[in-house]
Amino acid sequence: MKINFIDLQAQYQEYKTEIDKEVSEVFASAGFIGGPKLDSLEKNLAAFTGVKHAIGCSSGTDALLLALMALDIKAGDEIITTPFTFIATAEVIAFLGAKPVFVDIDEKTYNIDPTRIEALITKNTKAIIPVSLYGQCADMDAINAIADKHNLVVIEDACQSFGAEYKGKKSCALSAIGCTSFFPSKPLGAYGDGGAIFTDDDFLASKMRMLLNHGQNERYKHKYVGINGRLDALQAAILDVKLRHFDKEVKLRQEIGQRYSALLADADIVTPFIENENTSVYAQYSVRVKDRASMVAKLSEQAIPTAVHYPMPLHLQEAFIYLGYKAGDFPISERVSEEIMSLPMSPYLTNEQQEFIVKAIKG
Repeated sequence: MKINFIDLQAQYQEYKTEIDKEVSEVFASAGFIGGPKLDSLEKNLAAFTGVKHAIGCSSGTDALLLALMALDIKAGDEIITTPFTFIATAEVIAFLGAKPVFVDIDEKTYNIDPTRIEALITKNTKAIIPVSLYGQCADMDAINAIADKHNLVVIEDACQSFGAEYKGKKSCALSAIGCTSFFPSKPLGAYGDGGAIFTDDDFLASKMRMLLNHGQNERYKHKYVGINGRLDALQAAILDVKLRHFDKEVKLRQEIGQRYSALLADADIVTPFIENENTSVYAQYSVRVKDRASMVAKLSEQAIPTAVHYPMPLHLQEAFIYLGYKAGDFPISERVSEEIMSLPMSPYLTNEQQEFIVKAIKG
């Protein structure tokens, strides 16, 4: 049985007529940067999330970088975040010369544990970046309350959770700034790199728009030192088509994720835990197994693809040796990283494919 880890080809065939039409219009206009396609996407992203400003940019990484730049984060500043995430979250902090300060995760949700944050706040702390991992939002109310108490800014790293809800509000609408990624494998994915930033703050929105375009406030006049962080019109056009169908795909993802969990309820693995007031978009369907290598090999024998998100916490990465962390500092992150593995997941995964995967897992 042929099973794709993520079935992007099936998705393209589903929307092919609409996507091809939009892309042809971009080619016909020869307007490849900015323009009406980007304007339309940003308007629709803002409406979808319920946030005043949605700003398309070149990647989820650049979305996080631009958020920090807009807050004037500099060398010596400290930003609290999680060690159990993709490197981009901490990478952008370090890139600006600031210091990532790691906090261990909650063992059920794999998101940053708010009860551990306050003890690590210092006079140099400027912001908190919780990651909404695997498609489920972090405990944003608790994190925002801590930030308010200490006059900090919260940036939600929603690169895996666009479309998820937390207490009835959409991911990216839960803090001062929300950042997401449109990497092709994301729940809402482009056909290349892309991302977006969300805020209700007019000043921050204006500043981030300038920063992503070399700091320009008008042509060849530069108010800030910025970057080339623009989202191109082709990606905007493709994303706008997919956004029209996104509610349907989110529903399918949730049904497939819940079905996985029901089918695996009696298996000797840990399935995703979703908080009662949350919904997940299951950017990955990630389970924990005691002998991951054996399970990966067993599934591979039956041509079932798997992935590991993520095999090494950030505090143990060579790039962050200078921070002085060591093995044992974040035991939950370390344990989860040794056991976590992701199964095939997309809105186009059939019941037959899912049952085949589960049967292989149960052996």
